[in-house]
This record gives sequence, structure tokens and C-alpha cells, in this order.
Amino acid sequence: MIDMIDFEVYSLSDSIYNVANLYNLRYVCCMVRQARLDTPGVLHHVMARGIERRPIFIDDRDRDEFVRRLSDLALEGKLIVYAWSLMPNHFHLLVRTGKISLSRSMRSLLTGYAGYFNRRHRRHGHVFLSEA
Repeated sequence: MIDMIDFEVYSLSDSIYNVANLYNLRYVCCMVRQARLDTPGVLHHVMARGIERRPIFIDDRDRDEFVRRLSDLALEGKLIVYAWSLMPNHFHLLVRTGKISLSRSMRSLLTGYAGYFNRRHRRHGHVFLSEA
């Protein structure tokens, strides 16, 4: 299971970094990242990858389970899901926050899925990369 889950969220403020990279501005790399705007109704691009770039989806059954858990969050009004992309070792989501914070929604999704994945594949330990 996972004690601490970290995931990457890209927002409009990240466009500053894109412009800096385009013009090769070195000072931007030392800027402190702004706090995530996490109020109901905010649109987020979320990405998480497997630890050590290992697969987090082995087959369609794993992908179906992940999407089922994601849809449960949406049906409960915790997230509005606009798009998702599942690759073998990472995923991308385009979501709008609902009743609860993005971090609580992601903790629920990723912890639940990690438990399922570990039981199904008879493994233990972290599934998702933690960059904390």
C-alpha cells in the first residue's frame, strides 16, 4: 500500500515554465512552485507514473478497474472527468474538482487502485512514484 501519494498537477501557472524553457531562461528553475489552486470547480491536468517506471496497468482488467474507480468518484460528485489516457506505466487525467479536494480524490483513487493491483499481482510495496 501507499503511505504518501504524490502526483503531478499542471495548471495555467505552468505556462511560465514552458515559456522559460522556450527561451532557455535558467533562473526560472529556482523559483518556488505556486500552491495548487484546489477549490471546487478548478480544472486540473493530473499525471502519475509507476515507481521506477514500472507498469501500473498489466492488462485490460487493470485498466477497467482503474476506470471503474475513477467513474465511482465522478458518480459521487467528487470529480468531473473530461478525459483520461492510460499508458502502461503512467496516466493522464483532465478533471474538474467537485465536492472534495483534488488531493483527497487522488488519494482515494490511487490508494484503492494500488491495493487492488498489489493483491491481484501478488506483490507488495509502492505502485506509484512519490516525489515528496
